[in-house]
Amino acid sequence: MYEAQIQAATEKFATLLREQLTRVDGLKEQGDFVDYAKLDKIIIGVCGGDGIGPTITAQSARVLEHLLADEIKAGKVELRNIDGLTIENRVKVMKAIPDDVMKQLKACHVILKGPTHTPNAGDGYPNIESANVAMRKALDLFANVRPVKVPDQGIDWTFFRENTEGGYAVGSKGVNVTEDLGIDFTVATSQGCERIAEIAFDYAKKNGKTRVEVVTKANIIKTTDGKFLEYCHKVADKYPEIELNEWFIDIMTAKLIDEKRRRDFQVFVLPNLYGDIITDEAAEFQGGVGTAGSANIGKKYAMFEAIHGDAPRMVREGRAKYADPSSMLRAAVLLLSHIGYQEQSDKLSAALDECMFNERKLVVTGRDTGCTCDEYADYVMSKL
Repeated sequence: MYEAQIQAATEKFATLLREQLTRVDGLKEQGDFVDYAKLDKIIIGVCGGDGIGPTITAQSARVLEHLLADEIKAGKVELRNIDGLTIENRVKVMKAIPDDVMKQLKACHVILKGPTHTPNAGDGYPNIESANVAMRKALDLFANVRPVKVPDQGIDWTFFRENTEGGYAVGSKGVNVTEDLGIDFTVATSQGCERIAEIAFDYAKKNGKTRVEVVTKANIIKTTDGKFLEYCHKVADKYPEIELNEWFIDIMTAKLIDEKRRRDFQVFVLPNLYGDIITDEAAEFQGGVGTAGSANIGKKYAMFEAIHGDAPRMVREGRAKYADPSSMLRAAVLLLSHIGYQEQSDKLSAALDECMFNERKLVVTGRDTGCTCDEYADYVMSKL
């Protein structure tokens, strides 16, 4: 009865399998991480994005220019503006990232990126792929790193979310087999699971951490989550001094709000979808998603961004100037550390801690009841 529909769906699935197998072949041929110390000049691409993105990204870029003033003057670092990563430009060419913008991105070593708008049903835009997802795949930014810190609650967490596989890898390539049946796909490769586990355990070792929490739903999603868990165990065997703990995603969301248990957590490693959800929950302890930045690390490229969206409602209501730049400033902390400027990274991190947790002379509320984005960035810079 449904032979024609099954055949059409099978052909689409076969195309998807070929794409992913080709990707696996590419993963097998990857080289080492770039050594920024050996570069004559580090090029930092700055993309404002959509909504409140340009407002908060501009402040982060301003702080980077201040902290790296000597290096910029000496020609060792360049901040390069990339203006084309907007929803209007993406819709115009019906691509997640226009070709000319992708070329500019690939000419940089690292990218500071503001939030970009991902169309959803009813918002008036065509259904194009997320620019974030497209960039992570195109630049192979496989490790999403999100730190969350609340000193007075004993919270000092670092999340390593696999960034190029899982439920998001082929999220725009699901199949409507019939009017009544739609199917999406989850992807896990041995190479992808192993490298995210490696970077998480390596971070734990280098930073004196004693345990890593591996979060899956391998009891139900047995094939892909099972592979993820299997490779975490294989990597953990090389780090006998670090304790591996298995968690299911549902109970971990509960344990993050357990005041006694959550103080034990240090480093987390988890697949794409779970990582996206749980890091938003974690950011709430720090003050909300507006306070949290993230790194997207690959072997050749890296991208640093806020973990939240572009907040179009704030723009429509004329409140963009009151947006909190903390997320993009935290992203700059990660960027500076990644390219080897640890002293500047530590200075900015300490300044943000002082402004967010200790002195709190100025507070961002997202409205005129608090300070503006520019004023808060000035406040942070006064502590550098």
